[in-house]
Amino acid sequence: MLFRMVYFLALSSGWGNAGELYAPLESDQWVVRAYFFNEDMVRKLSLERSPWEINREGGFLILDVDLEGMALLDDLGFHWEVDDAMTLALRVPHELLDGQDSGIPGFPCYPTVEETFAIAQGLVATAPDLAQWLDVGDSWEKTLDPDGGYDLMVLKLTNQKKPGPKPVLFVMSAIHAREYATAPLNTRFAQYLVEQYGKNADATMLLDDHEIHLLLQSNPDGRKRAESGLFWRKNTDNDFCTGSNSRGVDLNRNFQFQWGCCGSSTNPCSEVFRGPDGGSEPEVAAIQEYVRSIFPDQKGDDINDPAPADATGVFIDIHSFSELVIWSYGFTPNPAPNSQGLTTLGRKMAFFNGYFPEPISQLANAGGSTADFAYGELGVAAFGFELGTNFFQDCNTFENQILPDNLPALVYAARVSRTPYLTTAGPETLAPELKITGNQFTLTAQFNDTRFSSRNGIEPVQNITDGQLYIDIPPWGANPHPIGMNPLDGSWDSAVEMGRVAVDTAGLEPGRHMVYVRGRDGSGQWGPVSAVFLDLVRFSDLMAAWPNNVTILDLLQAL
Repeated sequence: MLFRMVYFLALSSGWGNAGELYAPLESDQWVVRAYFFNEDMVRKLSLERSPWEINREGGFLILDVDLEGMALLDDLGFHWEVDDAMTLALRVPHELLDGQDSGIPGFPCYPTVEETFAIAQGLVATAPDLAQWLDVGDSWEKTLDPDGGYDLMVLKLTNQKKPGPKPVLFVMSAIHAREYATAPLNTRFAQYLVEQYGKNADATMLLDDHEIHLLLQSNPDGRKRAESGLFWRKNTDNDFCTGSNSRGVDLNRNFQFQWGCCGSSTNPCSEVFRGPDGGSEPEVAAIQEYVRSIFPDQKGDDINDPAPADATGVFIDIHSFSELVIWSYGFTPNPAPNSQGLTTLGRKMAFFNGYFPEPISQLANAGGSTADFAYGELGVAAFGFELGTNFFQDCNTFENQILPDNLPALVYAARVSRTPYLTTAGPETLAPELKITGNQFTLTAQFNDTRFSSRNGIEPVQNITDGQLYIDIPPWGANPHPIGMNPLDGSWDSAVEMGRVAVDTAGLEPGRHMVYVRGRDGSGQWGPVSAVFLDLVRFSDLMAAWPNNVTILDLLQAL
């Protein structure tokens, strides 16, 4: 009690930049900027708290604390100060905006749990051959009451009429309930793919020849509480810190791989409480089982066993915030056995969203996490995105920055999911353009080997050495027929090249064809495939459909 009174007096008198704004009766939670002097301070703090952001250049981290949290910072040697603006934002109640009739109160761009499910079900109803809505398990509350809680639902996207096997991208979101932007980004990714199928050749190729599995709401019980404005992180398991708003288990510390090794707490009220056992929570048990069912086990049991270079599959867990692309391992500072391939893909995705790329362990050590499970157990190329600059990110930032920056990164992840450790090192094929003239078409495309983030290291860049296109049968199909392309300037001697080729269409049936294009660089590695539609029409069919008031001269000019 004496300790609390000292803090009350200090805060009300302005100590720690708190000022009278933070009178103790208003709230017992503050947002602080805490300065550290060595990594051991950060490691010890991570055993009880999860910082919102760690800024190593500035030597500080940001987190929310109560009085006990302030005492913990003092005990660990942090110098800290209250962030007035962020604390005030933390305490503002979430209320519906004028005219708002959907979305989280105050955030109309973010669908609620129920609205997210309805969007997914709408995609299935609109495109049943492309979308499936799969029940993969139960939330904690539903295990207690079949009429309560939520099902854990995966939206599986692929053209079911086209047989596999197909490479898999798995994207999960909102495992930490308070991270508002994560589930909407994942949902909008799904909407983009389904709505662009048949209109955009790349989106069509992705659903024809890949499987996209999206766990939109990974922690629906907790998310429902966060929708009210609570800073809820964990699930709602009431067996731990019973009856409080600190109850539950941190699901991103509960996965079985390296569970309990580091970066988590045995304190049931801690926001990084790892649970009684690895995989103890029904949400985690369901996710583990489903992920194991869609990815092959491609890695040995030893943590130092690498996955083979041609291992397949990409796993992404979307979080917020800090504007990061991070990858395994997270439980140890030692590089993962496939560190080179993970780093290359991480830097590539960071090129698209502009985020800082780094291994998870450079951020904070943590055992029992999602990405370490997917990579450490199965060898899948596993990543996390940390979106934006706030848990309750405003809608303007989401619509104008987070969504347009991260959607291309997710599309790229799907494109390389067949062999992510290899394909990412090859050049991208950009802006393929197809023109039909008489009985041939000309295809022009740029091959670019330079598009990597250089914010945390440099990727090797090679000259382009080759370009190919394929008609209807992609390079991974049965009996593909590559058609070589030529450098537009006469020689392949640069890391960025334009390629072109003219192809006779005489042997092709009228109708829509898919043209696949890819390039290779000096390392011998082919990059990801881009696609473009080739639409061929019979002259007689065109004449039959041509309006009566259009002359033959008009028709010839149009052709």
